[in-house]
Amino acid sequence: MKKMLIAIDGSDNAMKAVEYVARQFSGMNGLSLTILHVLPYPPAPLWDDGHIPTEEESAIRAKYLDRWLKNEKAKLGPVFDRAVQILTERAIKSENIRTKSISDSIDVAGSILEEARDGGYDTLVLGRRGLSPAKHFLMGSVTSKIINHGAGIAICVVE
Repeated sequence: MKKMLIAIDGSDNAMKAVEYVARQFSGMNGLSLTILHVLPYPPAPLWDDGHIPTEEESAIRAKYLDRWLKNEKAKLGPVFDRAVQILTERAIKSENIRTKSISDSIDVAGSILEEARDGGYDTLVLGRRGLSPAKHFLMGSVTSKIINHGAGIAICVVE
């Protein structure tokens, strides 16, 4: 059985990666697909404003963080549904597709690589995000980090 991991973030490029897999592996027997979404840790303003919070402030922050996480997870349902629809429309059996999300990651690329290695996947497929050269240089990108640190993993980047 061939195990493939498709990392998505809800972007158009991520869906292009799903479409690529659907086209290339349509009707393939023995294919197991996992669609993975990694939710990065919440933005700092939600949890850190530079001082040690009181117990009351901690409770309020926890409430906001829980609401933020719930809202972010709610957005995933339609994203996963669309990805599964794209795959099943191309004769990939729904029983061979599973979805997985990872929450509170401080390193999205690292979480994707860890899942790829620990899950024993043969191939990792992801879309390339459209960062400007300046942003790419300053911030790096998830795709670049995966390529640079993904030794031993077959990686397919779809543009």
